[in-house]
Amino acid sequence: MSYTQIAVSAVFLALILDFFVLKTTLLKRKVFWTSYAIILPFQLLTNWWLTSRNIVMYNAGSIIGTRIASAPVEDLLFGFALILGVQSTWVYLGRRGV
Repeated sequence: MSYTQIAVSAVFLALILDFFVLKTTLLKRKVFWTSYAIILPFQLLTNWWLTSRNIVMYNAGSIIGTRIASAPVEDLLFGFALILGVQSTWVYLGRRGV
C-alpha cells in the first residue's frame, strides 16, 4: 500500500469516526476549522524542516509527487486525519465526562 493510499484511507476513516461513530460532526463547526488554521502553519513548518534537510525522505513511487513546503501533499492529508480523529475523540470523551 502506498503512502497516498494510506493517507486517503486515514482521511476517510477520520470522517467516518467524526460523522458516524462518535457523531461529533466537528467538520460542520467553525471552531474545528479555526483550530485547524492554527495548527496547519506549524505542520507545514515542521514538514519543511524535516524534508528539506533529508531527515525524512519519501520513496517517489509511494507518493503523488506534489509537494507543499517541501513535504508531499499526503502529509497534509495524514495530518488532517490525525487532527480530526484526536479532536473528535476529545469532544466525545468530554461529552461523556471522562
